[in-house]
Amino acid sequence: MTSDIPTKTGTWRPMRPDDLPAVAVIADRVHAAYPEDPEIFAERLRLWPSGCWVYESNGELIAYVLSHPAQAFAPPPLNSLLGALPEPPTTYYIHDLALLPETRGQGAGSAIVRILLDGARRSGCPDVSLVAVNDSAGFWGRHGFQTVSIPALDAKLRSYDDDARFMVRPLV
Repeated sequence: MTSDIPTKTGTWRPMRPDDLPAVAVIADRVHAAYPEDPEIFAERLRLWPSGCWVYESNGELIAYVLSHPAQAFAPPPLNSLLGALPEPPTTYYIHDLALLPETRGQGAGSAIVRILLDGARRSGCPDVSLVAVNDSAGFWGRHGFQTVSIPALDAKLRSYDDDARFMVRPLV
């Protein structure tokens, strides 16, 4: 899907390279405890543009999402380049969903989750996975994601923080 998706308060649209400075500003505000270099955002956009979206309201970007096909149970370390996407992928990974505080509670997050799930189905992946941070596990749970405990991931999750949760949602 590459067309704009309007909601009550704004529009989700495909991310463009010229959006990257604003994306970095949003990331710094929303994920201050999980910093990532601008090259991370640029690489995700280059590798899988159909999984990168921004939310625009009144001419301003106020949210973004980065997602891409990946390997199951192998979330990338924070602030790390991928180099390439796996062939074949075994999950669809939501790398980052960041909404400025004033955007939350207006349906923008739920709208992009539906967009991402549709894209994940089209990619042929059997499920969608993510690392939930910033007390977002409840949001993801409302969208069918469940926490999966995998001891081999414990150290990687702690690199985010003690409350990070690996979550998965089957697509079948």
